Amino acid sequence: MSRILLCLALLVCSFAAQAQETWPARPVKLIVPSSPGGGTDVYARILAQALAESLKQQFIVDNRPGASGNIGAAAAARSAADGYTFLVSANPALAVNPSLYKELPYNAERDFTPVTRGVMAPMALVVHPSVPAKTLAELVVLGKTAPGKLAYGSAGTGSPTFLGVRMLEEGTGARFTHVPYKGVGAAYADLLGGQVQFLFPDVASAISHLKAGKLRALAVTQSTALLPGTPTFAEAGFPLEVITSFSVVAPAGTPAPIVQRIAAEIGRAMRSRPVAEKLEAQVLVPVFDTPEQFAASLKKERDGWADFIRRNGIQPDQ
Repeated sequence: MSRILLCLALLVCSFAAQAQETWPARPVKLIVPSSPGGGTDVYARILAQALAESLKQQFIVDNRPGASGNIGAAAAARSAADGYTFLVSANPALAVNPSLYKELPYNAERDFTPVTRGVMAPMALVVHPSVPAKTLAELVVLGKTAPGKLAYGSAGTGSPTFLGVRMLEEGTGARFTHVPYKGVGAAYADLLGGQVQFLFPDVASAISHLKAGKLRALAVTQSTALLPGTPTFAEAGFPLEVITSFSVVAPAGTPAPIVQRIAAEIGRAMRSRPVAEKLEAQVLVPVFDTPEQFAASLKKERDGWADFIRRNGIQPDQ
């Protein structure tokens, strides 16, 4: 019996090695659970081009927007675990939605194998010029002395644009009125028009409005050369553990050699000058983690959001 088991183990190892050597033998699909043009889509397309060049095979971006990323994530979870489908997703579908929704068409922990965190996108709390607060501390004071008077837009409950503000409220006692939108673009329209007073978006989407003087930045999650002089939340006295990241995962059961190889190829691509320049232009910061490191950080992030959502009684948008 032991000899049979040994033979089976050797056979499995042989198949795994062969899969790594021949992969990819046909086009690879990158499912993006959001619309074209958003941050996740931009990153996926940069990645697709770089991987196609290095691996001499097509990498096709397949946009599956809707339901806060749940539709695309479910499609990826149902895909064959053969190394020819991956999910490129922002945080919500992988770390937030499992605790936000009572029922999901996928299990974020069981149905996926982590590949790499990919990149993080610095975020900024930006206000309309009519808001009298010139610092984050002054905005907090306004939220405490006149609870609910100031309104903020978001890309929906469960998005980092909402969670960051809710975290600020929890930590300070300030209260603001939440106005959810179906996307950050619609939120910008009302912010620029003064219908809502502030927003917590990624820096890349806000920079043109900030440079034009149409908005004012009070704090950023990470220092960036695009906003010199703007303090981080920690420097402003209000540390927030909230990030926007675009990550890559594979359907559970994808051969480990393929997972390790694509993770290494992604890291190699992001270190190349052409890709690094594209990421910098989009204000995306590479992470360079291994599948094991990403798995550990994703579990920590998922557990943290589960506790936060439960503690604050957060419900998804209807």
